[in-house]
Amino acid sequence: MGKAKIAITFDAEFIREIDRLVEEHHFQNRSQAIRDAVNEKLAKLKRNRLSIECAKLAPQYEKVFAEEGFAEDMSQLPEY
Repeated sequence: MGKAKIAITFDAEFIREIDRLVEEHHFQNRSQAIRDAVNEKLAKLKRNRLSIECAKLAPQYEKVFAEEGFAEDMSQLPEY
């Protein structure tokens, strides 16, 4: 995956905080710190989206749907 340069603007306090993290060797440089933060936020948004979509499911309907044909399948299993 290729990389592209972009320009972003931050408050001075935010930049000082990033620089402090770089100085403390949490990140190699500002770019890595910002990249990691954006990646983490994107991953969190994806997880939240999955949670939201799952919340739309009707548990009773899903249970009936999952168990549909289950009794018939059980009768075909060998007895132990």
